[in-house]
Amino acid sequence: MTNEFKQDTIALHGGQTVDPITRSRAVPLYQTTSYVFDDTEHAASLFKLQGSGYLYSRNANPTNDVLEKRLAALEGGVGAFAVASGQAAVLLAVLTVAQVGDEIVATNALYGGTYTLFERTLPRFGITVRFVDGADLAAIEAAINDNTKAVFTETIGNPSLQIADIVGISEVAHRHGVPVIVDNTFATPYLAKPFEHGADIIVHSTTKFIGGHGTSIGGAIIDSGNFEWNAQRFPAFVDSNPLIDNRSFVEAAGKAAFVTKARFELGHDLGATLSPFNAWLFIQGLESLSVRIRQHVSNAKAVATFLEQHDLVEWVNYPTLAGNAQQDIAAKYLPKGAGSIFSFGIKGGLEAAKTFINAVELLSHVANVGDSKSLVIHPASTSHSRLTPAQQISSGVTPGLIRLSIGLEDIDDILADLEQALQKAGVQALVTAKEEQ
Repeated sequence: MTNEFKQDTIALHGGQTVDPITRSRAVPLYQTTSYVFDDTEHAASLFKLQGSGYLYSRNANPTNDVLEKRLAALEGGVGAFAVASGQAAVLLAVLTVAQVGDEIVATNALYGGTYTLFERTLPRFGITVRFVDGADLAAIEAAINDNTKAVFTETIGNPSLQIADIVGISEVAHRHGVPVIVDNTFATPYLAKPFEHGADIIVHSTTKFIGGHGTSIGGAIIDSGNFEWNAQRFPAFVDSNPLIDNRSFVEAAGKAAFVTKARFELGHDLGATLSPFNAWLFIQGLESLSVRIRQHVSNAKAVATFLEQHDLVEWVNYPTLAGNAQQDIAAKYLPKGAGSIFSFGIKGGLEAAKTFINAVELLSHVANVGDSKSLVIHPASTSHSRLTPAQQISSGVTPGLIRLSIGLEDIDDILADLEQALQKAGVQALVTAKEEQ
């Protein structure tokens, strides 16, 4: 199915050809490890990227293929590679372009796991990551050098909600012949289109809104097909490769060179394979994505407004609230809404925040976002706890910050739970204040 259809139609039909044998309307689940080759020549051709078909489910699977084509169509890309987790998607996207001695420039308002991957783990692979303020285009440009292989950012930073100026970042990166990788997890293809603003590669944690129900771990890498790989900075894309019959990845895959290289090399060698069953569940999630996201956004706006007006709340960071410093950039990149994940601060500081989180009854205290159920967490002591205090602050994480992921429950029930938890936190704040006197 091509991209001439609208988003909601693609989310239901993209990537699927009705099975000619069974005529199954639903996407079949191909729970298999391997596939029968036509003959020895057919087998050899698949291993050299010369023929069509499947050779082993570590590399590709028919169910995964539907998910990949559907995600690529929704994002406006030429191809996708579904992997075992969002973290795997980030890692494989970086390792597809970078190796020992190379560098990555990353905006600092990142998910804690990504920050730790970049700050602690990638250096063990000989890859240096330079963190910069994502709102400072001059700083991004100053950090790029001859060894830089990509600029990495998040459409909506986690949990600071810093919205990336993708146009500006892409213009800076492209001046130096460097691709831009954008984590579009918080926005999803429904709310944001990074490729339309100049991004080259998109990664997702499909665990979140795409799955939507907190049942499956997965990730995806999507290739725009727009970046021009050149021999000087990216020889691995344009030099002949003996594993694919002495062709280059550009020769073998054309505009899909990046995602093909990611799949053929790292997918094969590292084995970060997405289970076909999880792919099948993510396909179900995509079918209702737009309906769910609209309700997520509606509920989140109502909660943010409620908290902003509450006497026990010090501040609320939701980009579309009146007076928020990011209103203009949100209107540019997120015209349908700023998502359902945001943060706020409660009067009484850290202890009151702990009391609030322990007091919620409907909301769930879990390390996840993008679930149909409303969730809450304290990032400084959980998702970003491996960062130093200074790194937490640079990522937008303060000691009293509370992150909410607003789900699909009735809004009155969500607000009632927040109110009772706030009241208990207010009592704690009074007790703390008296003890400090």
